[in-house]
Amino acid sequence: MASFPRSLDSHSADGQKAVAAAAERNKEPILAVLKELLAGSDGSSGSSAAEGSQAGGVFLEVASGTGQHCAHFAAALPHLTFQPTEYAEEDMGSIAAWARDLPNVRPPLRLDASQPDSWPLEAASCRAVFVANMTHIAPWAATQGLLRGAGRVLQPGGQLFVYGPFSIDGKPTTESNAAFDAALRGRNPEWGLRDVADVAAGAAAAGMRLVERRGMPANNFMLVFRKD
Repeated sequence: MASFPRSLDSHSADGQKAVAAAAERNKEPILAVLKELLAGSDGSSGSSAAEGSQAGGVFLEVASGTGQHCAHFAAALPHLTFQPTEYAEEDMGSIAAWARDLPNVRPPLRLDASQPDSWPLEAASCRAVFVANMTHIAPWAATQGLLRGAGRVLQPGGQLFVYGPFSIDGKPTTESNAAFDAALRGRNPEWGLRDVADVAAGAAAAGMRLVERRGMPANNFMLVFRKD
């Protein structure tokens, strides 16, 4: 899979940590969902915790980008072990820099979302898989691979969290998202907003079911899938 931009508004904070403005804006709303649907930071179950979930486990982040999300989530959820991954080698230093002082974050691994059979993780080894803002700025093959890979590495009852803008019933949900979709497709015809139904169908083929489509700030959604 060719490398793709993790953010259209990234900059360097210092010589090591890169910063994406979008990640700074959305990290707290995303964390609130993760806290609710995964066990709390004290190891107790949240009110809407997954069926059969347990405290602890591996949280795999696909396409970690700058590493901001992984560091923010790991600091707030110390009972989970975070595994950041990225396709672009040039992002590995930033991911490592953000996680430097977090004992529950493993060194980043290189992972091509579109090649799930090559993912460097064992089957049924993860409690959760998370990806943000990848599906619309990567070829559809990357989303298909993400779903197949998550279906393989998730434990029974594990959850896949997919964050970003999506279309519903073949249409963007707002005029601004329609314009965004057109702009993305103008830059690369393989990019664009994915339809929730198409993503859910791919997840079902990989042994997961859509359990929630939650509205998020700035016309985004969190799609939550559970491994059967």
